[in-house]
Amino acid sequence: MAVSSALPSPPLIAVAATLMLLIVQAQGITRHYDFNVQMANVTRLCATKSMVTVNGECPGPELVAREGDRVVVRVTNNVAHNLTLHWHGVRQVRTGWADGPAYITQCPIQTGQSYVYNFTVDGQRGTLWWHAHISWLRATVYGAIVILPKLGVPYPFPAPHKEVPVVFGEWWTADTEAVISQAMQTGGGPNVSDAFTINGLPGPLYNCSAQDTFKLKVKPGKTYMLRLINAALNDELFFSIANHTLTVVEVDAVYVKQFTVDTLVISPGQTTNVLLAAKPYYPGANFHMSAAPYSTARPGTFANTTVAGILEYENPSSPSTASFVKSLPLLKPSLPQLNDTDFVTNYTTKLRSLASAQYPVAVPRSVDRRFFFTVGLGTLPCPANTTCQGPNGTQMAAAMNNVSFVLPSRALLQSHFTGLSRGVYASDFPVVPLSPFNYTGTPPNNTHVATGTKLLVLPFNTSVELVMQDTSILGAESHPLHLHGFNFFVVGQGFGNYDPVNDPAKFNLVDPVERNTVGVPAGGWVAIRFLADNPGVWFMHCHLEVHTTWGLRMAWLVLDGSLPNQKLLPPPSDLPKC
Repeated sequence: MAVSSALPSPPLIAVAATLMLLIVQAQGITRHYDFNVQMANVTRLCATKSMVTVNGECPGPELVAREGDRVVVRVTNNVAHNLTLHWHGVRQVRTGWADGPAYITQCPIQTGQSYVYNFTVDGQRGTLWWHAHISWLRATVYGAIVILPKLGVPYPFPAPHKEVPVVFGEWWTADTEAVISQAMQTGGGPNVSDAFTINGLPGPLYNCSAQDTFKLKVKPGKTYMLRLINAALNDELFFSIANHTLTVVEVDAVYVKQFTVDTLVISPGQTTNVLLAAKPYYPGANFHMSAAPYSTARPGTFANTTVAGILEYENPSSPSTASFVKSLPLLKPSLPQLNDTDFVTNYTTKLRSLASAQYPVAVPRSVDRRFFFTVGLGTLPCPANTTCQGPNGTQMAAAMNNVSFVLPSRALLQSHFTGLSRGVYASDFPVVPLSPFNYTGTPPNNTHVATGTKLLVLPFNTSVELVMQDTSILGAESHPLHLHGFNFFVVGQGFGNYDPVNDPAKFNLVDPVERNTVGVPAGGWVAIRFLADNPGVWFMHCHLEVHTTWGLRMAWLVLDGSLPNQKLLPPPSDLPKC
């Protein structure tokens, strides 16, 4: 049947707008950011210091994109330190040159130079973050990444009234580069921080700090999504809001089955989105939002303080009241004991992927390669004619499979890409411990570790199962392990020594949580699976910065596949030189 030409045709503008929307949904748009690395004077705890920042801010600028967008960040280095930036949790499929860890995927951006990080946010949505990835500069160089769903795609939960980034940090009155430099010279542990911060502010529980308090004002009856990020250098944190519950909906930019808690735990490198339902009525009180450390390490080796922000309510009877009402009662949450490993275990085992039709779980069901890594502390001999402050006069160290990783002087990715790897790295990282022992029992007498720059090579599309086993050498500790370039599935965890015969039967292959950073339990083990479908050199390390500095790090080399879209793209022309 013919259609009458008399029917009104839609305006061309509307058609063009619809086509543009479809194109944007399919391809995304390009978002440009200028990050100027510069010194800024900042006063906290009655002390002023000059510190490295991006655009003069700490936290630095929030990077916002939609799933499918291309992100282009021009980073110009105007400080005396060489520096790189890492986009933590962004997959960087075939764009390893933009990943950012110094001497792994690039040489640092030198003083007065700039580099453009150019990558696409593909198949990801949620909260991630960016930070400096050289030495300890991420103490002040960090910020949030907010990846919104594609246009027209809702959250798998009711849309919140407002979204608020809540970034936990760690504050040193001293220069952190001097702190770690001194520790490396003495061989002992570094000085701990003076305060934790929320969005850069230490809050009222520290001396001379009440004026620097993060305050969140909410309306009764509304729901708020807090985008929590742990950017602290060396501390896992408990977080709670007095007299309120938090509904966990996402971790590491992956939706999870919702569950509600009074308190959660978040490790350095991790992100967690929670829904905060404000009370339906004006409560006539203010509420502390508090964070304090979780650690099983020896006292004095970590910061044991509490940071607080304040949750306040808009009073419907006088909504124009802008200032904070000090006269109201102030309620404080009770946080777990600092070494409450049972609480941490109960919380982490609640994390499950949605495993829905729209958000399926792509956990590898079969495994091509199995690996077993020990993860823990150790020592190195004290250099001749020096005195060291580590155990029994040694230097503190850390290792995976007893290899304490030494950063090369040339970037690994470029060395691989150009075929000039001789003298830069070896491809013989041990797949299992070379000298097995009772990992969580009485530690061996010899705590020395080997050193080297060793990679583990994987053919493209290898399905990997990796068990990471904590050791009791110098004390059992939780280690948040971060893998660059991939998400992985946490299929199992337990305490004591991993049992390769009986433990795999308990693995969750139905709805395991998908993450980029996972805690290896103190005195226990964790099993992860991932598909090595991203060619390049990918760093894996503990996100406690002191452990990374001591050598608790390694790298995977994933080879190119046979198809054009399975190969690492060539390096950009402005890639920094060493």
